Amino acid sequence: MATYELEHPAIEDITLTDVLFALSDPARLEIVREVAAGPLDMAACGATNPGLPKSTKSHLMKVLREAGIVRNVPNGRGRLVSLRKDELDVRFPGLLDSVLGS
Repeated sequence: MATYELEHPAIEDITLTDVLFALSDPARLEIVREVAAGPLDMAACGATNPGLPKSTKSHLMKVLREAGIVRNVPNGRGRLVSLRKDELDVRFPGLLDSVLGS
């Protein structure tokens, strides 16, 4: 089974409305808080809510990736998820700190 690269929006294509929408869901926000501590194996994301079906976790990750909040890259047989904090801080200074600090 081949692991392939997923599309990530260029920083100039990321919109504030997409970021705010993605962060408005409590489950997605919890994932962002987990990833803010450092990159995680995709399987570990959402560990605080183990009752979520795999399909739901995949959808949550897709929304975060398409909004430009996380980067999801192949890592061996799995995927590594990291926060695009530096890029987002350039695009929307202080936004992530404000949202994650609340």
